Amino acid sequence: MAQNYLLIGGGGGQGSAVTRRLIDRGATVVIAERNKDKAEARASDLGAIPEHCDATDFGQVEDLVSRVIEKHGSLDGVANLAGSIVIKPVTNVSQDDFLETINQNLTSAFATVRAAARPMQKAGKGSIVLMSSCAARIGLMHHEAIAAAKGGVISLAQTAAAAMASKGVRVNCVAPGLVDTPMAERLTSSDKAREASESMHALGRLGTPDDTA
Repeated sequence: MAQNYLLIGGGGGQGSAVTRRLIDRGATVVIAERNKDKAEARASDLGAIPEHCDATDFGQVEDLVSRVIEKHGSLDGVANLAGSIVIKPVTNVSQDDFLETINQNLTSAFATVRAAARPMQKAGKGSIVLMSSCAARIGLMHHEAIAAAKGGVISLAQTAAAAMASKGVRVNCVAPGLVDTPMAERLTSSDKAREASESMHALGRLGTPDDTA
């Protein structure tokens, strides 16, 4: 039986890599994006199914999960790949910057867990994957806002995993270093900045979307 997966924020570089792997395994993959045109374009390119959703809105995420189950009969796994990057001195981080970082990274992760928990626990199976960052565990200069948000994602995953393990639901968190995606281009477009980042990675290179997938 084909499995059904939902990738929230799945239209980016890492989401595309995950989608390709799942589709190669015969899975049905739903890509949800806040930008409807982006969802439709990426889904068309990858052979996935597009959906529209604001990942920071609890109600929209809950409705999305319900639609996927109604249309496809089950939800075997969901990953929240929505996120943003803010790297600047803490004194330059405005309240709007901070709240947007929390919303895009932590609120979206919480909304995903909240929406998937009930149907997956009822089914007695399922996998939830959240995205964090090594910045949550390592003190990196000018990463205060993103580290705070991604640290919350790690704690959320650990707590949800403990709560749902007995119901057959797995919750895991992937926390890579810098991954070479379009979102990271402003950090990697400069040769000097790229070399500095590469020197901080044990492999001597940036991560790739396939590494994360």
